[in-house]
Amino acid sequence: MNVADKNLARVGSDELAANSPDTRTRHGKLVSPVITLAHGGGGKAMRDLIDDVFIEAFSNPTLNTLEDQARFQLSDLARYGDRLAMTTDSYVIDPIFFPGGDIGKLAICGTVNDLAVGGATPLYLTCAMIIEEGMQVSTLRQIVKSMADTAKAAGVFIVTGDTKVVGRSSCDKIFINTAGIGVIHQDFKLGADKAQDGDHILVNGYLGDHGAAILNARGDMHLTSPIESDCAPLHELIQTLLTAAPNTRFIRDATRGGIASVLNEIAAASKCAIEIHETKTPIRQEVKGFCEILGLDPLYLANEGKLVAVVPANESQAALSAMRDHPLGKYSADIGSVLPGGRAGRVHMQTSFGGKRIVDMLVGEQLPRIC
Repeated sequence: MNVADKNLARVGSDELAANSPDTRTRHGKLVSPVITLAHGGGGKAMRDLIDDVFIEAFSNPTLNTLEDQARFQLSDLARYGDRLAMTTDSYVIDPIFFPGGDIGKLAICGTVNDLAVGGATPLYLTCAMIIEEGMQVSTLRQIVKSMADTAKAAGVFIVTGDTKVVGRSSCDKIFINTAGIGVIHQDFKLGADKAQDGDHILVNGYLGDHGAAILNARGDMHLTSPIESDCAPLHELIQTLLTAAPNTRFIRDATRGGIASVLNEIAAASKCAIEIHETKTPIRQEVKGFCEILGLDPLYLANEGKLVAVVPANESQAALSAMRDHPLGKYSADIGSVLPGGRAGRVHMQTSFGGKRIVDMLVGEQLPRIC
C-alpha cells in the first residue's frame, strides 16, 4: 500500500463512520468519584458512566447511536480490499500504568497491530471493560483518554462496546477486551507457512523493552534503569514495509513469548530451519543487564511495538532501508535467514562466542500478566 492508499484509508474510515447518523443527545453526568456496582447495573448510573466517560472520549456517529451493534456498508469496506480481517484480544496487564504507556494505549496498539501484520488496513475497534468496584473515576478517565488518543493517532474508530462492574477483589482494577476489523488489500497474502530458503529475517528495533519495562515497573527489583515499553501502533510501518517489499512472506508482532516464539512458529509452519545472529540482534544493554540479573532470556521477552518480518532476499535491503526511514523502524536490523538444507522446524542462534545454541519454543509463561 502506497502513501496515497494509506491516506485514502484514513479518509475512507471517516466517511464510513459518517454513514451512521448521530441520533442520540447525551446528557448523563457522573456524580460519584468512584465506580460502584450500580455503574454496571443497566440503569441511570450506568448510562451516566457511558455518556460522561466513554461517549465523551470515543464520540463518533457510529458509536453514539448506542445500538447493540455497529453497522457498515459492505460496499464501502470492499473499497479497501477483498478480504475482511478480524481479531480479538484481552488485556490484564499489571501494573495498569507503566513507563511508555498504560493498559488503554496497549489495548488499542495490540489490536491495531494484530490486524496490520496480516496486511489489513485497521478500521474499527470494539471495547469491553470489566471494572472493579471502587476504582477511581479519574483513573478510568485517564485510561479512556489514552485509548481515544491512541485510536485517533492510528486512524481507527471505537464503534461499540460493553461495560461490566464486578465486586471488590473480583478482578484487579480493570480488564479490557477489544476486537478489531480491517480490510486486507488483495495483493497481500501473508502467512507463517510461506517462508522459503534464503529469505531474510528482519526486526524493527530493540527487543524485549516492553517485558523489561513491565517487570521493572512492578518494583520488586527496585532498579533505576530507564527502560520504557515500546508500545506503539505499527500499521504505518507495516504499510511502508509492504510497499518496499511487496513479496514479503510473513509479518508478526512479537508479543508474549518474544521473537523466539515467532521464529519457532515460522519454522514449524514452513517446515524450514532459521538461523539468527546474536551480534546482529538489537537488544539494549540495560535489557541485557536486567535479564542477566533475573536469569531471563531477552529473546523471550514480550514486545508491544516490534515486528518480525520474513522477506525475500532480493527485497530485503529495500525493506530494511524503508523501515529505517520510519520513526518506529529507526533501529531495524536484518538478524538472520531461512537456511537451505537445515533441520525443519529448528531455530538456532550463532552466538557472539562463535558457537550455536538452540532457540526453542517457550515452555510455560516467562512473565505473567505482561499484556
